[in-house]
Amino acid sequence: MTSAVQTSLAALAALAAAGSASAQSRVTVFGVLDAGVSYYQTNSKDRVGTQPNLRQSQWALSTGNYAGSRLGFSGTEDLGGGLAVGFWLEAGLANDTGSAISPVALFNRRSTVSLTSRFGELRLGRDYTPTFWNDTVFDPFGTVGVGASAISMLLGGSGSPGTINALLVNPNYVRAGNAVSYFLPAGLGGLYGQVMYAFGENTKYDPGTSTPPNALNTARTGRYAGGRLGWANGPVDVGAAYGSSTVGDNYYAGSTKYLNTSNVAGSYDFGPVKLFGEYSYVQLKNDYVSTPQPTGDARVKGYLLGASVPVGVGLIRVAYSHLQANVDQAAANTSGQDLPEPKADKFSLGYVHNLSKRTALYASFAYTKNKNGAALPPALPPNGSVGYASPTLADLNQTGYRADMGYGYDFGIRHSF
Repeated sequence: MTSAVQTSLAALAALAAAGSASAQSRVTVFGVLDAGVSYYQTNSKDRVGTQPNLRQSQWALSTGNYAGSRLGFSGTEDLGGGLAVGFWLEAGLANDTGSAISPVALFNRRSTVSLTSRFGELRLGRDYTPTFWNDTVFDPFGTVGVGASAISMLLGGSGSPGTINALLVNPNYVRAGNAVSYFLPAGLGGLYGQVMYAFGENTKYDPGTSTPPNALNTARTGRYAGGRLGWANGPVDVGAAYGSSTVGDNYYAGSTKYLNTSNVAGSYDFGPVKLFGEYSYVQLKNDYVSTPQPTGDARVKGYLLGASVPVGVGLIRVAYSHLQANVDQAAANTSGQDLPEPKADKFSLGYVHNLSKRTALYASFAYTKNKNGAALPPALPPNGSVGYASPTLADLNQTGYRADMGYGYDFGIRHSF
């Protein structure tokens, strides 16, 4: 048999195999490109008068203000008997620069393989946490762009060392890696639910005294456990969720630090208007073998009220969100006195004009008023980088702390495929 004939037969065999595989499975390529022009500004005022007032502003070609830009691949294979296997790979994009959102993890948005049956879905890999779902589903702005709710800006952002923002940073707020999740099946009369456990994947030393020199025994750091249960039927959708993320532990200090999040939210679609509401409670909890004073604990209460109003092919979005923190036990407070409670109020207004099912133009505006050390920025990275001349928690013991305000605009286009 000649080499040419052998090559042809090999090619035909490969095509036949590919045809057999495509008959058994489906693979979808999808994505979103969202780009806009944004303006951000913050103003910081010194109530004592010893420092000049400070204004910072920024123009940016931004991304993901209406929907996060992404490129994804998904597929399913029917195994028969009601059993199916699926995969989902989704990478965040900064299409304003052409770079990946995460330089560390390519498929940072989602990377899962799952097994689905009439009993539900078992999903393994990186995915949204149950507690984040309520924040994004019941926010008219979907926790993106300048209009994102105050609680999502606080927990999903960062902050300078010693500030309330930095104190409550949660690496598992939006997504958790190394996770095992279970989802309730469809067809339960509108009932839906999810539970998730994410491994910290750190080395445990037992006894703790065997920990190598200059290393902390942080076997629990990075863990996440949470769940969500809800009901959606007709115009009504309500859900409640709870999650606990282990954000730090130290065997030698006899301490473990948890960031616990709970929320309850709902929406009702009247037709001419859809109403949204959510209440959130976040607690930074430090467990010790011997409890010091102050403990370093902190609490945040927040709520959101919002609405979306269809207008022809467009949609008006409006939201008001508020948060208030108690930091009396924060480590920076050594005086034992009651500290001024950091507060933030945010008003958001936007309009979306749908040119087609896949393409939309949008405009959003948001105004934030910070008090007593709260410092919610107009936008989160990678879009905005302007901040405030805000006090640390230690500064709250003083009489001269700043009150800050910020606002921002987004004008952009979103195309999905």
